[in-house]
Amino acid sequence: MFAPNAAGTGFEAGQLTDLRLLATDSPPRPTSNVELAFTLPANATPPTVTPFDPADSNSYSQSSGGVTVYDSLGVSHTQTSYFVKTANPNEWQVYNYVDGVAAGAPTTLGFSDSGLLTTPADGKIVMDPFIPSTGAGSLNMSLDITGSTQYGEKFSLRNTAQDGYASGKLNEVSISEEGVVYARYSNGVDVGLGQVALTNFNNPQGLKSDGNNLWTETYTSGTPRTGAPDSSDFGQIQAGSLEASTVDLTEQLVNMITAQRNFQANSQMLSTQDQITQP
Repeated sequence: MFAPNAAGTGFEAGQLTDLRLLATDSPPRPTSNVELAFTLPANATPPTVTPFDPADSNSYSQSSGGVTVYDSLGVSHTQTSYFVKTANPNEWQVYNYVDGVAAGAPTTLGFSDSGLLTTPADGKIVMDPFIPSTGAGSLNMSLDITGSTQYGEKFSLRNTAQDGYASGKLNEVSISEEGVVYARYSNGVDVGLGQVALTNFNNPQGLKSDGNNLWTETYTSGTPRTGAPDSSDFGQIQAGSLEASTVDLTEQLVNMITAQRNFQANSQMLSTQDQITQP
């Protein structure tokens, strides 16, 4: 088995180790990035109620409806964005809140006369840190609204996503065609525990049979070569499958039928002999 590398991005092809199956929970990951893709109505008018109050729907034009985010302990929180149309053409303000607490001052959104987002230029808004009451670390998040537009007459929330997750329980262990052994958790996290190492020989027919499906390297077989599945001349891994027969099934079936007929003939001969010898 090839061990995972230190960065967790691959496996150490030159380092063999035993496989360790982890039964522990998958640790949580705090949210650092929230993605929103929306379309604001181009014909919107400023709200009739000022100043902005998240508890009063008449003081803002639209709302993201709330995105579930996670702190460093895996506790969920709700991040909400409120959009307020200003008196200036193609201009809005967005107020970001986490669990009802303001996450910084409002940010101005600007759109071109063709409806494309122009402000902020990179499409990203850095929110003020949020301190959870759970004892978790500070939640530092940015809001990515790249691709948002101002079109038509209706508000549309086209996409919401975030990169955090809660802790997870081990659901199953599976093996891919590349031989990677994955621990799959209930929070959607897959952890590569190792990669199956395969060994091949330049001349497999030269191996010496030691019985019980064991084979020994010989001078004729050549030296062993170890590598990852589905690379070079190493085959793929198919989990949960039995190895197919390595003999000619037709020939073996004929031999079995022949053996059965010989057995029946011998049995008949013994039966006839027994009848003859009876007094």
